[in-house]
Amino acid sequence: MRHLLSTADLGRAEALEILDAAEAMAATQGRTIKKLPTLRGRTVVNLFFEDSTRTRISFEAAAKRLSADVINFSAKGSSVSKGESLKDTALTLQAMGIDAVVIRHHDSGAPHRLAHAGWIDVPVLNAGDGTHEHPTQALLDAFTLRRHLATDGDGPAPDGSDLAGASVVVVGDVLHSRVARSNVHLLHTLGARVTLVAPPTLLPVGMEQWPCEVRYDLDDALAEADPDAVMMLRVQRERMTSAGGFFPSPHEYQRRYGLTTGRLGRLPERTVVMHPGPMNRGLEISADAADSPRSTIVQQVANGVAVRMAVLYLLLAGEDQDATDDAPVAVAGTEGNS
Repeated sequence: MRHLLSTADLGRAEALEILDAAEAMAATQGRTIKKLPTLRGRTVVNLFFEDSTRTRISFEAAAKRLSADVINFSAKGSSVSKGESLKDTALTLQAMGIDAVVIRHHDSGAPHRLAHAGWIDVPVLNAGDGTHEHPTQALLDAFTLRRHLATDGDGPAPDGSDLAGASVVVVGDVLHSRVARSNVHLLHTLGARVTLVAPPTLLPVGMEQWPCEVRYDLDDALAEADPDAVMMLRVQRERMTSAGGFFPSPHEYQRRYGLTTGRLGRLPERTVVMHPGPMNRGLEISADAADSPRSTIVQQVANGVAVRMAVLYLLLAGEDQDATDDAPVAVAGTEGNS
């Protein structure tokens, strides 16, 4: 794996390698000293052309816990705001001797362009591009669900375990969601059965190419899918020029597609509630559902650091490391002086 641009690029073996490495990374995060020396001397750039809190901080924490140096680059207040192109920004970073780029961009396809245009010669990690993909979010969602299915979320899943036979219902603004596309591809690769539920106005063109079932009635879909997880998507009102063109009113959307207290109570006892954040409480998800004991939303945030540590490790050090004290598998169960 040279870059991480799309979950569609990951085969089952590659996806499981990341999830298994994330388990090893997660084991190190319960120690008093959480840092590993694995990426000491490497420099990772967080190149964010779009506002972000969770993803940027998560990637920064992941890189620093692997002892990498981190440069946070925001388009606001930089040369980009003066008209500098992505190419010139990339050439500047390459000249500084960086080792990896984590990029979030408002244009779909920008990470792919950065990885393959020949401007830089380092791994590129897609932290979200337009309405296209968000692969590390899908990986942390799969990591969270795998743990829930194996151990009720309290411990590591067995190495090599996938999501074969799991049922996942993804609900909401699929049209504007890069999380939905990434999750559909990854969950399918890992053996899960995915059902997308949304009003027709919030579904993209070409859905017939996606490996999932599409439904328009949430209550019927929940009853028939018997889900292990319900993933609610944020209604991305900032990407809608007119909310009225996509659904009649917030109240009507909540009534038909929101995870209300009533719907929460009708879910099977084993079903967990997921959300990539940030949430519109009272719109796609009720406060009762968000704060329920079956909610994994906080766990998803915590698991994101371990997953991103795993991706950075595999891209930057995985092929160079033996099973030494610097490797996560070796240090996972030890205190060490790292």
